[in-house]
Amino acid sequence: MHHGLGLALLLAMISASPLAAQKDSLERARKLLRSAPLIDGHNDLPWEIRMSDSAPMDVAAYDLRSRTPGHTDFERLAQGGVGAQFWSIYVPGEMRDSGYARVQLEQFDIARRMIARYPNRLAPALSAADIQQAVKRGKIASLLGMEGGHVIENSLGALRTYHALGARYLTLTHNVTLDWADAALDSAWHGGLTEFGREVVREMNRLGMLVDLSHVSPGTMSDALDVAAAPVIFSHSSARALVDHGRNVPDSILTRLPRNGGVVMVTFVPAFISQEVAGWEETLFKVEEELKASVADSAERARRTAEWTTTHPRPSATLAQVADHIDHVRRVAGADHVGIGSDFDGISTTPVGLEDVSRFPVLFAELARRGWSDGDLKKLAGQNVLRVLRAAESAASRLQRERQPSTRTIEELDGAPLSP
Repeated sequence: MHHGLGLALLLAMISASPLAAQKDSLERARKLLRSAPLIDGHNDLPWEIRMSDSAPMDVAAYDLRSRTPGHTDFERLAQGGVGAQFWSIYVPGEMRDSGYARVQLEQFDIARRMIARYPNRLAPALSAADIQQAVKRGKIASLLGMEGGHVIENSLGALRTYHALGARYLTLTHNVTLDWADAALDSAWHGGLTEFGREVVREMNRLGMLVDLSHVSPGTMSDALDVAAAPVIFSHSSARALVDHGRNVPDSILTRLPRNGGVVMVTFVPAFISQEVAGWEETLFKVEEELKASVADSAERARRTAEWTTTHPRPSATLAQVADHIDHVRRVAGADHVGIGSDFDGISTTPVGLEDVSRFPVLFAELARRGWSDGDLKKLAGQNVLRVLRAAESAASRLQRERQPSTRTIEELDGAPLSP
């Protein structure tokens, strides 16, 4: 064989190898995220700081300039190509008896102090224009998203005040059904939204606050789409057709998204993306419930639960499964209606391959290998979310010209609240 020809053949074989293809797609993903920085819909870092073992609620002690115990710090955000982040303002809905406002305001305080502490790295953002400006200046645009409508305590005045503090989305429920909206993982008391619930959506549209339908029941999703005057988001949900979990979005809703203009930001929560993990968690829950009913001693219950998990180890979810959900949302709703909502620092276990915020390029490389165009990858990365924000801002400026802030009450619209 001619030496030159042999060398050319060898080089061609090497460049065609799976390893070389993998390297190429990763480089392509990194380059793409430099030109279209990622907007992640959901990161629970403010709650992670609140619950820190070493210094609870101490923003200075949880130093993002060095390696943190969680999923998020500046070095890893840079590696991940993150250009904008919705930081979650979360308060458990189960804390009903102690009231929500104090904890909610503390969470705003933690998030706002965190953003203010690193002016060279983070920039507060309230709009699509703010995001673009921050990215131009090489900073991570930092938006706030409230997780759970229980925190407004049936008050549109409270909703407006939280918007004034910087909240740019509200997840209508967390895991607890409210006086005005059914949650995905709780009883469906109302069949969706009550009339006051619809008024909450209308007022959010008037404010320019994104309506987030992660965590709500399909009935609530449907009612919100009926009334919404602006695109909705799902800040961290995946596809129900692939994993039958209450937190995922059914195809019947995905097919309605194009008309509304909204975006499903696919999440990395293992039980939402792997049927095997979902089944394991369901079985563990049943084991725990059976033990509660039959074993009085809590230490013995804990021992038996640990024994069960030793003999039935937790299965793993994978990056490829996350890509499957993204593919599905694109196939059913379209490339204009899919985004990323990781839930980093809100999950204790992560999919293999998506261990922290540095790993986003690996996911984009997987999609590139599956044949995604650069145009669709840029939409996924953040262009879709920017479009939704602009549409919400535009709807708000029109609605504010048409009507005053709503003073309607739940008693006026629903009668006495049907408390769950």
